[in-house]
Amino acid sequence: MKRINNFLLSLLCLFAVSACNSGGSSSEATDTPAADNGSVAGFKLGVQMWTFRMFPFTDAINKVDSAGIKYIEAFFGQPLGGDMKGEFGPDMDAATRDKLKSLLQSKGISIVAMGVISPKDEAEWIKAFDLAKDFGLSYITAEPKKDQWDMVDSLSGAYGIKIAIHDHPRPSPYWAPDSVLAAMEGHKNIGACADIGHWVRNGLDPVACMKKLDGHIYGVHLKDVIKADDTKAADTVVGKGIIDLPAVFAELKRQSFNGMLSIEHESNWYHNLPDVIETREYFEAQVEKLN
Repeated sequence: MKRINNFLLSLLCLFAVSACNSGGSSSEATDTPAADNGSVAGFKLGVQMWTFRMFPFTDAINKVDSAGIKYIEAFFGQPLGGDMKGEFGPDMDAATRDKLKSLLQSKGISIVAMGVISPKDEAEWIKAFDLAKDFGLSYITAEPKKDQWDMVDSLSGAYGIKIAIHDHPRPSPYWAPDSVLAAMEGHKNIGACADIGHWVRNGLDPVACMKKLDGHIYGVHLKDVIKADDTKAADTVVGKGIIDLPAVFAELKRQSFNGMLSIEHESNWYHNLPDVIETREYFEAQVEKLN
């Protein structure tokens, strides 16, 4: 009997140790934050590849990866580089597209959008939508002609890919939000890409502009500038210019924005990776305050 009691006691101890170890593992798993795949407070931070336009797409992707960013907005015309010929755009053949997809997958990077484009006719728009569909894009950043609004809205609905109208500085027809609102009227698939730097260059308050477009902002071009009401005002690192970025982020949160803010840094072209990293760090610090 004594031997049996000792045996049972040993089993109970072994069970208790096992349970404690199991409990510890469960606690560690609970305390470990889940991977956020590059999102902060519901916002996606990306890079508009125009930022690295001086480099081939393959080199630019390495820079995006080095910056710790997982989303991009591509642009037509960037040389692909590596073992791929040609440029990013609708004329890429199937083999090239597959190579590009493999490269992106190896880095854990996704193309969320592309632009800014202004196709001349329906045939060019269809080619653009076909490319966007092939890469699983959420929206296309564009500045369509006024007589294309109906057609573009129809194609957007058919493909399930939104059109985000971009605001280049004057004399662009979309330099102010009122013109974007006009394009959106009766077109449920057309919204806005809020380029906050260009709004300031146009002498506009970016927060007031975003309020006008409330609920219809699909993407943002994140930048900072050194001077207002000057269409040629130079870029600077985000957080070091004159734009009230905390107010911009707060307004996006109020609107429950869940799209991508694409860093578009048009300065220090050949050595701007540290600037992009600094922008990411500033963004993360400011957006975390909104939680």
